[in-house]
Formats: sequence, C-alpha cells, structure tokens
Amino acid sequence: MQWANIRLFAIHFWRNATTPKTFYVLYSIFILLTAYSAVSGINNYITQNEIRQEHQEKARQSWEANPDKHPHRMAHFGTFVFRIPSTLGIFDYGLESFTGNTVFLEAHRQNSVNFSEATFSTGMLRFGELSLALLLQLVLPIILFFIGFSGVARDKQNGTLKILLSQGARWKEILFGKSIGLFMISLLFFAPILLLVIIALFFLESPISPNYRWLRLGIIGLSYLAFLFTLSAITIAISTSSNSPKNALLRLLGIWLLLVILLPKSAQAMGNYWFPTPSKLAFQSAIEKEVIKKGDSHNPNDPHYNGLRDSVLTVHNVSKVTDLPFNYSGFVMREGEKITSALYKKHQARLVDIYKSQNDVTKFSSFINPFTAIKLVSMTMSSTDFSSYMDFQDKADDYRYTLAQTMNELQMEYISPKKESGSEGKTHVVDHEHWEEFEDFKHEPITFSKSMNEALPALLSIIFWTIAAIGLLVFTSKRARAI
Repeated sequence: MQWANIRLFAIHFWRNATTPKTFYVLYSIFILLTAYSAVSGINNYITQNEIRQEHQEKARQSWEANPDKHPHRMAHFGTFVFRIPSTLGIFDYGLESFTGNTVFLEAHRQNSVNFSEATFSTGMLRFGELSLALLLQLVLPIILFFIGFSGVARDKQNGTLKILLSQGARWKEILFGKSIGLFMISLLFFAPILLLVIIALFFLESPISPNYRWLRLGIIGLSYLAFLFTLSAITIAISTSSNSPKNALLRLLGIWLLLVILLPKSAQAMGNYWFPTPSKLAFQSAIEKEVIKKGDSHNPNDPHYNGLRDSVLTVHNVSKVTDLPFNYSGFVMREGEKITSALYKKHQARLVDIYKSQNDVTKFSSFINPFTAIKLVSMTMSSTDFSSYMDFQDKADDYRYTLAQTMNELQMEYISPKKESGSEGKTHVVDHEHWEEFEDFKHEPITFSKSMNEALPALLSIIFWTIAAIGLLVFTSKRARAI
C-alpha cells in the first residue's frame, strides 16, 4: 500500500461527505444536542453536589447537637451519609440515576442505599438520559452509518471503482483511505464533546480527591477513538460487500439494532437467568435466621450470651457482672455487633458475587459487541458503574461499624459497671463532647487501580475490536469485486 494513495482517498471521501448542505444541518443538530447534554450534565453535577454536601453537613450537625446521652442510644440514633457524584459523571451518567445516593447508618442494621433518581421519575428513565456519552455510543454511530453507507457501494454502482482499479489503485488503499476519511469525519463530532469535558473539569471543583481523573479521561478518549475507527472500518467493509447503497444502509441499520438493542438486552436476560438473585425479603430473612441461631445480644437469657457471660466472669475471677472492671452491657453490644456485621458481610458477599456473575456475562459479551465494550469502559472510568456504587456501600458500612463499636467502647468505659442494663434517665449517659470527637464520614472515590481491574475485560475487547477492524478491511479487500 502507498500512503499517498490512502491519503488521497481519505481526502476525497472527506470532501464528498462534507460538501452537501445536509451534512451541515446534521452537524448543527448534533452540536445543539451536545450543548444541551453538556449543560444538563454540568447543572446536574453542581445541583447534586450542593444538595448532598448540604445534607451531609446537616446530618453531622444533627449528630453533634445531641445532648448527654447513653452511647447505645446514640448508636441507634445513627446518621446519614451521602455519595458524592463523580466529576466525570457530567460525561457519562452510568448507573447514577438507579443506584441511590444516601444510606442511614445505625447499630445492628445494614440499611440499603436509597433515594435514587429512578424512584422519583417515570418509566421513561429506562430509555436512558441524554448524556454526552449516550451521543457517542448511540447517536454518532448511526450518523456514521448514514454518512458512509454509500462510500464504496455507490462507486461500484456507477462504475467509478473499475476506473480506479484500472488506473493502478489497490483495494486495500481504497478501503483504508475511505475508512480513515470516515474516521476523520467522526472526529468532527467527537472533538467538541471531548473539549467540553476538558473545560468542565478545569472549572469544576470536586469536594473529594479527583483520583487520576485526567488519566481516566485519557483512557476514555483513546477508547472512543478506537471505537469510532472500528465503526468506520465496519461501515466501509459493509458498503464494499453490498451490491447497492440501499442494501448497505439496510445491513448497517440491522447491525445497529442488533448491537445496540438486541445483544445487550439478551446478555442481561441470560445473566439474570443463569444467576438469579434472591428477593430482598429472602435476603433479610436468611440473615435474621442466622442471627437467631448465633444469639440475640438484646436478650439477657440468650444461651449464647449466657455462655459468654460465664466465660467473662471466669476470666476476671468475679461472680457478678457488676463486679467487672467495665460495663458488661457495652461488652455484650460490642460482641453482638461483631456477630451481626460478620453475618451481613457474608450474605452481602454472596449477593455481590451473584451480581458480579451477571455483570460478567455482559462484560464478556463485549468481545462480540463493541457497543457494550465502550459503554463499560466509559462508565467504569467515569466512576459511575456498579463497582463504584459497591465501593461506596462498603465504605459506608465500615464507617457504620466503627461508629457502633465506638459507642459500645464508650459505654464500656464511661457507664458504671454497676449499671447492668438500661439506657434511660440521666444517670446512664456520657458527655456530649464525645459525639464531636467521632470523625465525620468523608466519601472517597473508588481507586484508579480498582477501576482498571473492572475495566480490563472491556479494554481488552476494545483492543480486540480495533485489530479485528483492521483485519476486516484486509479480508474484505481480498474478496472485493468492482461489479
């Protein structure tokens, strides 16, 4: 192949595609959609960030405003923590609207994350929100198909290909030239979006550590470039193998429907079928049954805690819990928290494994669907995917456990050992200054290394599809016919 000829075909394709006025109408509409999506994404980020920060501060103020109180009552009083949105969420909303953003933390209970946008919206949300990523994943591909469907088929139909081949042009030069030309046109649509995100990141301040957001954006940008080249190559290959422009367009539209709608939905359905999840009631019932078997820390006659009491008395060589050097009720609450938390984590781990197995079906389907691959990379690098949500949930529960155990330690240390039980009245209390000493929750984003591990299969599939696209052009060039 000669690069001069490839460049010539690329420039020729560019000129033919960008000359009609319809191209500029289409481009103008896309730019308007881009501007709308950018403004919506930025406004949504700013609004959500302000609301969550405000309520996080109010939750902290409410916690610190408590008077002198029994520590275990404070553990049940609990607090709210909020998930701070990712700055790259302005580009790809991902699962943000479906996963919730706040959770109430209290002793002995692991509550779910609530108040997602989906719970307050109509069913239209299931069709997706108009984000910058959605434009690149769904709208731009079909635009490229409409621009490139006749790239080779029309030349074949009007006899231009015969002339080009008779004058010494090679099929590889034609196909690679036109693919690069279509790819260059895709950059006209991609560049404004990337520029808007870069500008937004410069001006938007994140209340949490950015955690390699520029490197994340770089990976997103390179992935989309590979994705767009893959689409360009597929478009030209289909156009080459078609007998007419009409036939090429129908085939490309069929591919779009298959890859955008049918395959993703089928992968989700198969994941749910192969790895069914228990209902919320069944999940909670399983935990409660094991808690009952282990023992109830609030039941003074529970066999498990009776045995624990006897062993503690033996170790300290006393006959009554009121003779212990610490408050025994606080000790029991501490042990009970260990048990319930361990049981919850065990069942939660099983549930998460099921979800991961379901998601793995979608991940590995990216090797037969480039649209799935770019969607997964985009969400994961934007920290709006399932792993980012689970990372927040795990950190929130760790904070909840620390809070409950800190209150139990305060009870053991500051409540008189002579007080066997009870949290009422003014004699079973500790100073309210201890509430201020307990550190506030600060949401830190998922680490870059974890995101890379999650995105690795999708990144490998992006590389695979890029190589496959080049191979497709080479294969098509060997089988192509001018008639």
